Amino acid sequence: MALPWALAVLSLLPLLDAQSPACPNFSVPITNASLDQISGKWFYIASAYRFPEYKKEASELHAVFFYFTPNHTEDTILLRQYMTIGDQCIYNSTSLKVQRENATLSKYKNDTEHFRHLLLPKDPKTFMLASFPEDKQNMGLSIFADKPEVTPEQMEQFYDYLTCMGMDKSEVIYSDEKKNLCLPLEKQHDEERKKEKERSETDTAVD
Repeated sequence: MALPWALAVLSLLPLLDAQSPACPNFSVPITNASLDQISGKWFYIASAYRFPEYKKEASELHAVFFYFTPNHTEDTILLRQYMTIGDQCIYNSTSLKVQRENATLSKYKNDTEHFRHLLLPKDPKTFMLASFPEDKQNMGLSIFADKPEVTPEQMEQFYDYLTCMGMDKSEVIYSDEKKNLCLPLEKQHDEERKKEKERSETDTAVD
């Protein structure tokens, strides 16, 4: 009787594999191709944080979009970020450090270096950042996309990662693009950069 039972168990394995959520790999090194993939404009979609400071910050955000400009040589990323908090648009620019072998990005805030693990799902139009993935009390995960709205499939990947980490959908905080107040400021910055580029080209031509 053991053999039929064993065969029955084996026949269920593909089904079990199909139903179990895909787990994120936190140890894939960051390459130049990885940096190129996350270059450009991104929108914050949702997050789930257990670390109190991060959870509080996420609860105050209505909408966020930002630009990543990687520097392969210096292993840094210029971050230009537009955040809608309450009825205000807040802009800031800072530099992130890239730890290639550790697959992490970091930035300093209040004299403390904060790390995030970079996760690149199969869909290149999204990426995720994980914090304290081994610490059940403080872990967190956030998802970003190249558009302010995502597909059900893209969100499902996020939920799968959450589940595998041991978190629940009920912990997720979502952004609301309808409350985005930063588009006028972004337009102003774009126009200023365009004028600066034109002046630079004019000066070069004169020289």
